[in-house]
Amino acid sequence: MNNPKSEEQITLEKDYEEYVKKITPTHNLYLQMLKAFITGGIICFLGQLLLNFASNQLGMDKEMSGSFCSLVLVFISVLLTGLNIYPSIVKFGGAGALVPITGFANSVAAPAVEFKKEGQVFGIGCKIFTIAGPVILYGIFTSWVLGLCYWILKSFGVI
Repeated sequence: MNNPKSEEQITLEKDYEEYVKKITPTHNLYLQMLKAFITGGIICFLGQLLLNFASNQLGMDKEMSGSFCSLVLVFISVLLTGLNIYPSIVKFGGAGALVPITGFANSVAAPAVEFKKEGQVFGIGCKIFTIAGPVILYGIFTSWVLGLCYWILKSFGVI
């Protein structure tokens, strides 16, 4: 049997709906995309400057310049994470800061910074791969499965 709602219950539900609308953050999708574009663009621009510097000023070949660029970008990301600056960049730029290699470095360094008070072994050692670990695990596993599929297909002359 249906219980009819009382006036008080209906008023409470309406008040609750208004409260939820009031506290729920609204986002401007186009502004977020612009911020992500700008943030990612700045990171890529910095990467290109590093590539040009490594090849033109340091005389490195293309492969070595790429390694140098990746190393410096990861170092900067980890340093900014340790100084608690990178989270502000992520808050502003969203995916523009999380997608490049700098975002991956941040995801590895952030748990280490957060759990350092628990000690070297049980804090940093155990928690450093809480976010990045599954990405590494599934990335390697997927690469292995795809490599196995490729090898089987190549063995049977399909590819």
